[in-house]
Amino acid sequence: MTLQSIAKNCRPVSQYLPSLGLKRFCSNTNKTDKFSENYCLNLVQKHDHENFLCTLLLDDKKRRNVFSVRAFNVEIAKIGSTVSEDAIAKMKLKFWFDSIDKCFNDKSSYVEDHPVLKEIKNTTNQHKLSKIYFKRLVTARDRPSNMSFITIKDLEDYAEQTVSTIFYIILEIYGVKDINVDHAISHLGKAQGIVNLIRSIPFRKRSEAISIPQEILNKHGVSQERILRDKVDDKGVEECIFEVATCAHQHLEKSRQLSKHVPRSLTEIFLPAVAVQRYLDRLRKANFRLTDQNLLKRDNTLPIAYYWSKLRSKY
Repeated sequence: MTLQSIAKNCRPVSQYLPSLGLKRFCSNTNKTDKFSENYCLNLVQKHDHENFLCTLLLDDKKRRNVFSVRAFNVEIAKIGSTVSEDAIAKMKLKFWFDSIDKCFNDKSSYVEDHPVLKEIKNTTNQHKLSKIYFKRLVTARDRPSNMSFITIKDLEDYAEQTVSTIFYIILEIYGVKDINVDHAISHLGKAQGIVNLIRSIPFRKRSEAISIPQEILNKHGVSQERILRDKVDDKGVEECIFEVATCAHQHLEKSRQLSKHVPRSLTEIFLPAVAVQRYLDRLRKANFRLTDQNLLKRDNTLPIAYYWSKLRSKY
């Protein structure tokens, strides 16, 4: 049995976990807690499938808490794609920003009525987490949809704030305080964040800014419209995508170089590196054409690659 078959439907997932040596998700919880837990599972599976598969393979005592953080991130990340007006998006982000204080406050009010916030509250009760990381996840998303990245450094900073920050929270859930591990996970977060931005380009609207920094577009004399047209054998577009992908690959390699400082027990947290590497490999084979069908379809053998990496304790 592969993880791919397990992950087809989120609710029965816990029924199959024993075959992988993993414990059930919802043990020792009441019906209300099970609903909140399954809500987060479903949310992550639907909107963040690759990280959903990774989280399945985490330590069984930490898995539920990590799913709550992943679900929180999904809620704020999908605001940009579901709301057409920036003013409404700001209001929704304000709700989540204010809710963070409620989750860290024992006298919370509406937290119990929202399944994601309830799970976050459960996580903050179990672990000593930094509130600033949750707030950083929200504030990083507070940018107009038509706002471009000016430099590659801007792109890296955004990836750090929106993805590396999630990993920092996960390390806190694991009780890890190690500057070397932080350094390695920071580079992985940047690599994954940049790849996420590359992958989003074919789905951007004409009114939205693409994720290629202006300095790179100007360097190759390429307009945003040319990126979106994505014509075959457009060398200028190919060079732009290549430069951004190279940046992601450099961060991934740096993270791997630092793996000697990462205890074997923590390598499971770094499993997203597998998906990043596999996407970059497919992108190279597609000559950096983002609309190539091999890039748009789901990587069906990824679950096996995750599981093999987990067994080898390598990323």
